Amino acid sequence: MMKNMEDMLRFNTVSDYNVFNNNPTRHPLISVVDFTKAAPRHGYKMYFGFYTIFLKDLKCGDMSYGRNTYDYQEGTMVFLAPGQVAGVNSKGEVYQPKGHGLVFHADLIHGTSLGRHIADYGFFGYQSNEALHLSDKERNIVLDCFDKVDHELEQNIDKHSKRLIVANIELLLDYCVRFYDRQFITRDNVNRGILEKFEAILNDYFISDKPQTIGLPSVAYCAEQLYLSPNYFGDLIKKETGKTALEYIQAKLIAMAKERIFDHGKTVSEIAYELGFKYPQHFARLFKQKVGHSPLEYRSLN
Repeated sequence: MMKNMEDMLRFNTVSDYNVFNNNPTRHPLISVVDFTKAAPRHGYKMYFGFYTIFLKDLKCGDMSYGRNTYDYQEGTMVFLAPGQVAGVNSKGEVYQPKGHGLVFHADLIHGTSLGRHIADYGFFGYQSNEALHLSDKERNIVLDCFDKVDHELEQNIDKHSKRLIVANIELLLDYCVRFYDRQFITRDNVNRGILEKFEAILNDYFISDKPQTIGLPSVAYCAEQLYLSPNYFGDLIKKETGKTALEYIQAKLIAMAKERIFDHGKTVSEIAYELGFKYPQHFARLFKQKVGHSPLEYRSLN
């Protein structure tokens, strides 16, 4: 029996995960998992080959994901996409899992509306420290969606089953989009200052030698400086500014470029390299697109 968090369990199929949690497999591609049926266990790292949605009912160990450990409270949801690794750090102690999970394989949603739009649900790329914290009302809505899927799995599979199951997953995810929107507002004390820090990161970036050594600042780089996943960071910036994080970076680039273009001692190529562009023509194209004039035209107009 593995007792070390460094040991990793791999779950490639829904039925593998059901067996681990003492839950029946009623459909090979989807399951609503009741964790109270699982035997007490140590914390493990786990690899998931399918979409996984956790709803924790009680505090039961800390969840680790990526480099972070998250103190998991009641009514917390975490979303994992296929190929991600997560785990519970029980500090070597045996614990009884509690709560519910919804797991479904990508094959279930191929060819459906959800299959075409699953990438729009950015929270499947969040880290566990960016988990969704539900109110009691929201938790009841989530459990109701779980129940509807569970009800379908209890019926004899017919021509309506897949459509209804997938529709209920989509409904659940749409509710979670709404709940995250609410969280971005209500947890403003957590998010406050992210925009100011983003601005400071960009300012520091452009007065350093990073543009010449690394190139243009990326969304992933800025998110990493703030200890956020690129998805969560991007969604937060969009909520705060109405612009994507990339659009925000580009606006900053153009503002810096306009300043530097007034320095007639520098060529447009030199300014482009200073800002981190590998090719001056890429700078000229972006500038024209955003400003309506080429860098040289802008210089002569002003």
